[in-house]
Amino acid sequence: MLYDNHNRPIQYLRLAVTDRCNLRCFYCMPEEGIKYLPKHQLLTYEEMERIVRVLAGMGVSKVRITGGEPFVRNGLMDFMRTLSGIPGLNELAMTTNGVLTAPHVNELVELGVRSVNLSLDSLDRERFRQITRRDELPAVLNTLDALLAAGVQVKINAVVMEGQNTQDLGPLAELSRQPGVSVRFIEEMPFNGEGTHYPVLNWTYRRILNELQQLYPGLQKVPDGPFSTSYDYQIPGYAGTLGVIAAFSRTFCGTCNRIRLTAQGTLKTCLYDNGVLDVRALLRAGASDDELRAAFLKAFAHRPANGFEAEQQRAPVTESMSTIGG
Repeated sequence: MLYDNHNRPIQYLRLAVTDRCNLRCFYCMPEEGIKYLPKHQLLTYEEMERIVRVLAGMGVSKVRITGGEPFVRNGLMDFMRTLSGIPGLNELAMTTNGVLTAPHVNELVELGVRSVNLSLDSLDRERFRQITRRDELPAVLNTLDALLAAGVQVKINAVVMEGQNTQDLGPLAELSRQPGVSVRFIEEMPFNGEGTHYPVLNWTYRRILNELQQLYPGLQKVPDGPFSTSYDYQIPGYAGTLGVIAAFSRTFCGTCNRIRLTAQGTLKTCLYDNGVLDVRALLRAGASDDELRAAFLKAFAHRPANGFEAEQQRAPVTESMSTIGG
């Protein structure tokens, strides 16, 4: 087992394979998009594979592929096939916006992917278009249907935004009628390439939960997973679950078991830090596996206690979640 300086296990890597995305969600990036990195500044698949092998040997057992949108990078499925064969890696998962995903669902299942996080902030086509600045809701719903038909567990991630989609809480919650579906409502974070939209975040996790309790008075608390970021609930008679994620309030830091690697090779031991290790530079300078392990251990030994401490140690947040890795 691998532990940080606060005795939290580190078992879970969120690996961004690209900073590019085919949507322009306003809470993630400006309408004109962000300045994408040139290809040579991104990690190659071979470099990412080596990093995962080293971390798997240290105790990381789960990798979630993120972006940007993973499927906009060519060769993704070949890379995932390679990852699926790495010793010690017991769980391979993905976060996607679903626009390009449906044709690959059967192959994902063949590779052992049993869980997919699907970003979906509205079931209303016009609101979806306004939020994402693209008219792609039918493609996303097609992916949802394909995933469920293939027996994949789907976590629907919906960012709750004042004046944008708060009327969608009920319609989205209704998706939890189906088995294999967890609908998670997430506090908005400031990672939109511009800084936070609101002087004060009004739709906190407490308000989201209160709204759900008004919509469903019989809402029942169910056990949270050991390293869960969400407070989990169930509507009586529904097969799936609801979750509320305090991503901005940061109430789950004490049990965080995850680290992030951005597409350009920056290690983040907290979502809110500014990056703590340039892994790409180490790789391209010829670092051995032992030197990589030593660098990782040093970074894990100085991990912030929580997201507030991490944010205090950096300049104001201005980057896009697409650059960070979802």
